[in-house]
Amino acid sequence: MDKQAWTWSTGRLPEPARVVRWGHFGTPVLLFPTAGGDYEEVERFHLVGAVGALIDAGRIKVYSIDSVAGRTWLEGGHSPEYCSRVQNLYDAFVYHEVVPLIRSDCRTPDLEVIAAGASIGAFNAAASVCRHPDAFRLAISMSGTFDLSKYLGGRMNLDFYYSSPLHYLPGLGEGEQLARLRGRLVLLPTGEGRWEDVGESWRLAHVLGARGVPNRVDLWGRDRDHDWNTWRAMLPKYLEEHA
Repeated sequence: MDKQAWTWSTGRLPEPARVVRWGHFGTPVLLFPTAGGDYEEVERFHLVGAVGALIDAGRIKVYSIDSVAGRTWLEGGHSPEYCSRVQNLYDAFVYHEVVPLIRSDCRTPDLEVIAAGASIGAFNAAASVCRHPDAFRLAISMSGTFDLSKYLGGRMNLDFYYSSPLHYLPGLGEGEQLARLRGRLVLLPTGEGRWEDVGESWRLAHVLGARGVPNRVDLWGRDRDHDWNTWRAMLPKYLEEHA
C-alpha cells in the first residue's frame, strides 16, 4: 500500500502541520483521528487496514491529520476561549491547507472530499461538511461526540459558536452555504453499547433535519461499543456504498 507524509509550518496551528496518505488512486477520504490521536492513529488501530481492500482497488485514497484541537480540549490546562480559538483555526487549517493539498495530490482542482471519523473525529467530519459543503460532499460520523460545549464552563464565545454545527446551524441564514449543504449527506452511525451516547447523534440529526439537510442515524445495536472494533466494521460498509 502506497504511503506518503507531508509536514510544514503553519500559522493556523500551535504546532507543525502533518498529513499522511495511504493509497494511489480513488475518492479522497479525510479520516479524522479521535480526540487525543495523531495523524497515524487510524493506521495503528487498524482502521486503514479495515478499508485496505478499497485502497488497494483504487476506490479510495485515505488522508489523516493530527487531532490538534481535540487534544487541546482534553488537556484541561487552557481556557475555553483558547480551546475554542484553536478549534476554529483547526477548521480553517483543514479547509485552506489540507483540502488544497488533497486536491493537488489527486491532480483535480475542484475535487470533493469525503470526511470521516469517530468520537470527536465524528464531530470534525460533520463540522467540515456543514461549514464547507463546497469542498466536502459526505460525512461519515461514527459514534459522534457532537456537543463540546461541556468544556466551556458556561462561557459561550463566537469561535466556539461558529465551529459547532449544533449551535450555529439553527440560526444560519438562507444563502449559498445552506443551499449547498442541502445537497450533501451526513451519516450518523452509532453503537448502543458501552460508552455510547446515542442521544448525541439524534440531536445533531434533528438540527440537520430542521434545516433540510439530508442525514441518517444508523443504530448498530447493543453489542456495539464505543471502540475501534465498532468503527472497523462501520467504515468499510459506508465507503463501499458511497465512495
